[in-house]
Amino acid sequence: MKITHLLGIGAVALSVAACTTNPITGRSSLQIANNSEILTMSAQEYKTTLSKGKVISGTTDAKRVVSVGSRIKSAAERYYQTIGRSADLANYSWEFNLLQSSELNAWCMPGGKVAVYTGILPITKNDNGLAVVMGHEVSHALAGHGNERISQAMVAQYGGSILGGTISNSQWAGIFEKVYPIGSQVALLKYGRNQESEADEMGLYLMSMAGYDPREAVPFWNRMESASTGGRQPEFLSTHPNPETRISDINKDLPKALEYYKAAGGKI
Repeated sequence: MKITHLLGIGAVALSVAACTTNPITGRSSLQIANNSEILTMSAQEYKTTLSKGKVISGTTDAKRVVSVGSRIKSAAERYYQTIGRSADLANYSWEFNLLQSSELNAWCMPGGKVAVYTGILPITKNDNGLAVVMGHEVSHALAGHGNERISQAMVAQYGGSILGGTISNSQWAGIFEKVYPIGSQVALLKYGRNQESEADEMGLYLMSMAGYDPREAVPFWNRMESASTGGRQPEFLSTHPNPETRISDINKDLPKALEYYKAAGGKI
């Protein structure tokens, strides 16, 4: 059985045909992989990861993760509705879970499958700090960063041979597993610096739309950086922009974020 992907007949045609523009940041990216396949595999791997870990439910912290995530999700849905792009989120199936782990980490699979580790909660400190983390992670999913990373891997591995053709199930599965390592290793998925920077910007806006104070972003990232021990960064920061660049970019985006925050009823 072959899986047919949306592929052009040449590099230029491919870029034009599969170029996706983020409606919040304006950044364009190449996304040629089949989203339905990505969402199906993401849901499967999320379920596997939860089954191998310890999911915390019913506690105050677990309820906070669901509450903050739900508010950010709803803010995103409202925004996409106002710009006539609700269809972009039609196949999302959101889940927000708290996992027992000492790691300072959180992640979101394509399709809205979110996990927050208990280890990062002392760094978030409050709902605003948690919204920084969850807004960032939700943004990876909304921006199609999974599709972008898979598309980059497809082109890098198969080059021109994939243009106008098909790849097998095993080839597709291999590419997916390179981008999203299986089970407990899913937390080690890597995004590029441009994608991390975009998630910072988009996440800042989303948390603001949801009524969380974006001015908490800088203190949170400073706390994350301070949490580095022995010169080793938390996995969460391993592919992120350097601290100076991140803080500079956040401060640049903060005025726009505060406009969203004010519109959501926040006090300036």
